Amino acid sequence: MSLLHRRRWPLAFTPVLLPLLGGCNMVVLDPAGDVARQQGNLVLISTALMLVIIVPVMAATIWFAWRYRASNSTATYRPDWDHSTQLELLIWAAPLLIIICLGALTWVGTHLLDPYRPLARTAPGRPVTASARPLEVQVVALNWKWLFIYPEQGIATVNELAVPTDRPIRFRISSSSVMNSFYIPALAGQIYAMPGMETKLNGVFNQTGRFTGFSANYSGAGFSNMRFAVHSLDPRGFDRWVARTRAGGASLDRAAYLKLERPSEKEPVRRYAAVEAELFDRIVNLCAEPGKMCMHDMMALDARGGMGLAGLYNVRALAYDKFAARGTGDSASDRYVAEACANPAMLGASLARAEAAPVSPAPLTGAGLSRPGAAPMTPITLSRLASPADRAVPAADRPL
Repeated sequence: MSLLHRRRWPLAFTPVLLPLLGGCNMVVLDPAGDVARQQGNLVLISTALMLVIIVPVMAATIWFAWRYRASNSTATYRPDWDHSTQLELLIWAAPLLIIICLGALTWVGTHLLDPYRPLARTAPGRPVTASARPLEVQVVALNWKWLFIYPEQGIATVNELAVPTDRPIRFRISSSSVMNSFYIPALAGQIYAMPGMETKLNGVFNQTGRFTGFSANYSGAGFSNMRFAVHSLDPRGFDRWVARTRAGGASLDRAAYLKLERPSEKEPVRRYAAVEAELFDRIVNLCAEPGKMCMHDMMALDARGGMGLAGLYNVRALAYDKFAARGTGDSASDRYVAEACANPAMLGASLARAEAAPVSPAPLTGAGLSRPGAAPMTPITLSRLASPADRAVPAADRPL
């Protein structure tokens, strides 16, 4: 064999070998959890159903090109042919059946694999019993790191997730600043993490091992390194991991969280031996700062008619996390609505007055505008936390 032929021989097999390189890590189609495996099977079945049409069409294309080539004088030439009932039935019926099968498969699969749906089984033939309690893990997407809180164990970690095998896992997911996406391919599909909201994901690991989770939604400069280690451990190994974490000594309270919330990249693994109660709920309600009113408290007041103050006129200048990314500034200088729980008597009286005098159903006017023919409204300044510079300005000259 000549030197030229020896060089061409490997090149001829390169297209055949390239698909094999993509199979080095088939975690999506060969995961370690039952939910992810069902999702992978759904992908394989859908692909096979589509190939039922694609493969015959590609084969027919090659056959027609060969059968009716210019040099084939035996092929029948019928320039006036325009219709065949049998061929029309085949062309339309086969794709229609495939679409029906795909639609039914997708509908059933997406409902059974709904991320909010509690698990009915941990593996084929192993249903979840009524007494089985899932492990709850609270997840917070930060810039650019992941915070995991274990309320049952009273611990927390950064960029490290450890869970026991064959036990259902219930994730409660939120974000601190921008929308993100929580994804562990070996466990289950991805789900979005959004500030001021909570999403859920249920999953289970059936194999022990070390896996990788990451952000699947671009969120800024540190997105590429927003990855975390996932340890699937046997129950005893998980208990030992919890004991080691509790021996760490650090504590995660609101002050520590506000420092952790600041943007940073390539954060190492951190472990916290104790976590402040209800920290995750405060993160979701955007009130981790001391003295700040939580969103659910504000909505409860709004549902009762407010506190007797002209709310729109007094909070229209407040940002409340809308115009600046959380963690990027000094929370002490932010303006926000203060908690009203400091004076329960005043709050109770205000709510009682609101219930006694329901809100007027008359149409609302624009911010700062009075109703036609009515006396101008006098805005009332709602007490709030402000920056030292703002507090130095006389009350009469402060912006509303």
